Amino acid sequence: MEATPLDRAWTRSRTSARTRIDRWKSKRFQIAQCALAAGAAWFIAHDLLGHASPFFAPIAAVVSLGTSYGQRLRRVVEVTVGVAVGVLLADLLVSYVGSGWWQLTLIVSLAMTTAFLLDGGQLFVTQAAVQSIVVSTLLPDPGMALTRWTDALVGGAVALVAATVVPAAPLRRPREQAAVVVRKVAELLRAAADVMLDGEVEHALDVLADARATDYLINELRSAADEGLSVVASSPFRVRHKGHVRRMADLVDPLDRSLRSTRVLVRHTAVAAYHRRPVPGSYAIVARELAAAADHAADELAANRMAEVARPALLAVGQATGLVERSDVLSAEVVLAQLRSVIADLLLLTGMDPLEASDALPPPPR
Repeated sequence: MEATPLDRAWTRSRTSARTRIDRWKSKRFQIAQCALAAGAAWFIAHDLLGHASPFFAPIAAVVSLGTSYGQRLRRVVEVTVGVAVGVLLADLLVSYVGSGWWQLTLIVSLAMTTAFLLDGGQLFVTQAAVQSIVVSTLLPDPGMALTRWTDALVGGAVALVAATVVPAAPLRRPREQAAVVVRKVAELLRAAADVMLDGEVEHALDVLADARATDYLINELRSAADEGLSVVASSPFRVRHKGHVRRMADLVDPLDRSLRSTRVLVRHTAVAAYHRRPVPGSYAIVARELAAAADHAADELAANRMAEVARPALLAVGQATGLVERSDVLSAEVVLAQLRSVIADLLLLTGMDPLEASDALPPPPR
């Protein structure tokens, strides 16, 4: 029975909800970290230093930390200095020229100009402008200048301490996501092998649609790799993991190529099925053996190891591509070529360089 538009909408809605929940789960540590930093900054400024309304302390802490690990230390400096510059300039000018629309124009202009002249980044300039607006419009009290400066420093200090506390999860995500990508390659290879054997058009089109919807896997892998590198750059307690995270990040491009090669393989398998053009059964056997080797590589990545031990299995599949029969069908020949491309791409995961991987494959059969 064909799904109705309402059924499809409900399915998309459930998928979207799951995606949003997964995104929240991946960021819940940062959310908790920001919340705790805000509370700690307020406690220090209000309860320990005796400031009546330490507005800028939690603001500086939260904006500095954000929900991403990238450039955290730079954000701490930019936000703290930006807040301080904006607050001081606004306080000084309000005490001399008062507050109003033209005074606000002058204050914001001078705050942003000062930030630019100090060679600040975009966040620095923006914070200087925003805090000068807050001070000159909502909190015009020149007598609070030093207090608000101190609040900004408190928030920045809390953020700096919090930024060094990073869980191990972002360091695991790159290799976990890499394993997901390789398992998807194996899954598509098995499905393509089935299509090569049964020639079912509907099945072939379903597999093609599945293959075309895999871009998000690489995007998530790239994001995980960037986040892992940001963690080892921002936390002195995680520096020792830098080499391993860097090696995992270097796998993004080979994995991207292997997934793209697999998509091309699936597409030509579907074309052959659609036009009722036979693909030699030996190609399906090679695809299944390659899927098994890919699963082996995925197991190694999931276990936080490089995939060197999967190299013999991949090389054996590569040797098999030099022994299979040739076909007069162009789509079938492209399938064989793509199988060889996937093998070469996956060999890069085992530590081989591109030239070594290409040289490891025997000449195609004549």
